[in-house]
Amino acid sequence: MFVAYSSCQLSLVTFFPVPFMYWYCNKLIESQKLELDINDPGLIYGATVFTTLRVYDHSLDHNLTNWQAHCSRLQFSLQTFDWTEPDWDFVRQGAEILLQHFPVLRITIFPDGREWITGRLLPENLTQKQKHGIIATLTNGEFARSLPSHKTGNYLSAWLARNIVQSSKAEEVILIDCEGNWLETSTGNLWGWKEESWWTPPLTVGILPGIERSHIITHLEKRQTTIQQQLWTPELVKKLEAISYTNSVVEIIPIHTVQQPIGSLEYNPYHPCYSQLKGLFLP
Repeated sequence: MFVAYSSCQLSLVTFFPVPFMYWYCNKLIESQKLELDINDPGLIYGATVFTTLRVYDHSLDHNLTNWQAHCSRLQFSLQTFDWTEPDWDFVRQGAEILLQHFPVLRITIFPDGREWITGRLLPENLTQKQKHGIIATLTNGEFARSLPSHKTGNYLSAWLARNIVQSSKAEEVILIDCEGNWLETSTGNLWGWKEESWWTPPLTVGILPGIERSHIITHLEKRQTTIQQQLWTPELVKKLEAISYTNSVVEIIPIHTVQQPIGSLEYNPYHPCYSQLKGLFLP
């Protein structure tokens, strides 16, 4: 049994995950293995697109689950690559079954329209990280994301960059370009605060247009809060008072320390700016 606390809920939610269960090609399969043709481009080239979502209140239609936004992102990539779309009814059917066991779903689509859905639990100590922040470390410019406008199965750069964490005390890594500008983390978009404004790198620098990023921008614009979408240069990041990263699973996690080759940068994980996002993850 796993008990997960969500910051958007007042009660505990209990999940009974099945260790080896996934949905593939309109079938629920209880196994640890997925059988693919040895010539499958998804296996050979990572030729898939995927999205990862957090299910709130066991409902795909919950406004925070953002089901339609996740499907639209998949559809955009499939149309861009001229790939076959899946039967979306089957995709929803598989998601509805797996959400009974898992709070996080990963939906993968192959070029020929096959759907593959897996589930997992929320990260350990998530509430603690949201409250007190984490340590992050910088990578080098070698770990550039492939096709950054799309979430493809070729995730090698982000995976390799994340492995750096295992040899340090950091829990996340920040990807940079060849000039040292900060782009995004291996799993999410960056946010910072200074001069009474929120700052985030623009999509034009080659970062993933995260669904949670769009959610936050919409929320802040409704509150007429200033958002600066500018390049995060080495000079700019030194002036930020607080920074964090976001994705659809962890919501928003402050970063209190960024390890660099020439010393660490410290930020305030308890900054008052976070009160502006207080209601963002509430039903």
